[in-house]
Amino acid sequence: MRTMVNWFAIALIAMVSGCTVTMAPPGQESAAMMQPQIETKIETKAIPVVQRRSAIRSTGYAVISVQPSDVDAQQRLLAIRASKLDAYRGLTEQVYGQYLDASTTVADMAVLSDTFRTQVEGVIYGAKVVSIAPVGEDTYETTLSLDQDVVDDLRALYLASLASNRS
Repeated sequence: MRTMVNWFAIALIAMVSGCTVTMAPPGQESAAMMQPQIETKIETKAIPVVQRRSAIRSTGYAVISVQPSDVDAQQRLLAIRASKLDAYRGLTEQVYGQYLDASTTVADMAVLSDTFRTQVEGVIYGAKVVSIAPVGEDTYETTLSLDQDVVDDLRALYLASLASNRS
């Protein structure tokens, strides 16, 4: 009975792990077959550490009512433009990264001030407008897309310009 439990446990582990167990029919076990023969089939798939995407996207937002105009139509156009610029800023952050300067002042184990300053700088070309749509009653949303090939080109140009500045 104990041998049967061992065989059952081995077969169960093999099924879960994707292995194949070879067993002889009852009564025909040889000395070689007393130990289970396990054939392991391992399927490997090349999974990159960072998934390569075909494009990056960014969405920008702008409030209509805060735009500097008394004409409703012009406020809407300005909000569309502002949301598009916000989306471009998001693409720039994804391509080049973001510079962050932070400062924290602590006294008597309490935070007195905490300041952050961020900056992003870069060139974006080839972005495609995916959508421009009103969100709610007072906001516009613009989504832009940038092909991965263009992202790679922009990064290569940026790194080349850094290398030439160091020379």
